[in-house]
Amino acid sequence: MTNHYHLLVSEAVESGISLFIKKLNGGYAKYFNERYRRSGSLWQGKYRRIHVNRDAHFLYIPHYIHLNPLDLTHPEWRSGKVKNVSGAISALQKYRWSSHLDYTGYKNFPSVISMNLLRDVFGSPERYVKELRSVIASPSAASASHIIEIR
Repeated sequence: MTNHYHLLVSEAVESGISLFIKKLNGGYAKYFNERYRRSGSLWQGKYRRIHVNRDAHFLYIPHYIHLNPLDLTHPEWRSGKVKNVSGAISALQKYRWSSHLDYTGYKNFPSVISMNLLRDVFGSPERYVKELRSVIASPSAASASHIIEIR
């Protein structure tokens, strides 16, 4: 995404997520500022975190994260008005900055993500893509009321 990112993380130690985000954002800001010979902060405001405490919400979050890049090419996905679902899937396949590719069977970021839990939820790469097509074609049928936006 051009101005934000989404992560689905689980805290292993108290305050672990806060420390992780601080290091991630600080490290990236340092890299970016050095690379582009600039200074200052990159991010507007603090990060927001939403505690997921319902199974239905947890099961929808990975789809939401993986579909979020469609805002760049198929913004109508949010209202269920994508006419070319195959084109939307193709756009997702071209977006490298997501774990979506890993779940479709391509090794994109295998050293960064742990797919064990969600692999059980998604099943095979074929089943995952089939479910994603269903969500794109009819988000209301896939609990679209649980969509959240973190900026």
